[in-house]
Amino acid sequence: MTDVGRGAYRLAVFDFDGTLADSFPWFLGAVNQAAERYRFRRIEDGDVQMLRGLSARSIVAHLRVPAWKLPLVARYMRRLAAAEIGRITPFGGVLPLLHILADRGVALAVVTSNSRENVACVLGPEIAARVGLWECGASLFGKARLFRRVVARAGVDPARALCIGDEVRDAEAARAAGVAFGAVTWGYTSADTLRAQNPAYLFHSVPDIAAAFEG
Repeated sequence: MTDVGRGAYRLAVFDFDGTLADSFPWFLGAVNQAAERYRFRRIEDGDVQMLRGLSARSIVAHLRVPAWKLPLVARYMRRLAAAEIGRITPFGGVLPLLHILADRGVALAVVTSNSRENVACVLGPEIAARVGLWECGASLFGKARLFRRVVARAGVDPARALCIGDEVRDAEAARAAGVAFGAVTWGYTSADTLRAQNPAYLFHSVPDIAAAFEG
């Protein structure tokens, strides 16, 4: 693993929430709304730092969400996001980064549990038009299949694809799909937890990502 390095990746596969979009503050309130509706444990203020050190599976266990409720909760969260989309904005530097990568001829993909409509609204029409590959509405643990699909659709060697995300499940899905993973430290999961996943890159700022696509 290197904190910032250079490579010859030709496909950038981005997660959305916590990677491109600063949605964590909104997420905390939305989860508690979902908790009231679907009757699982709320996130209390004192839980936040602890939860940032956990995987998605461990968070689901902590909140005591039965597996059968996960699709219901996910759909509800997407609807809430659509209704409150003005509260979700891109991280600073994200829009210029995507322009830079597209201008270099890097294929852009978004694989997310969120909806395409929500992502496009946050990124804006100009940037959304530069994303050539979309796989949205992913199940909580269903990203590996979608990573493989976008790599195949892009027509690139898996060794030339880099998946970029902020959660342990993103790292696990990239590993299962046979593609490299770049972890961002500004999202939902702590840097130490992500470092333990042995990512190819550990990005500490948005502009750092561009270096992985030079070469």
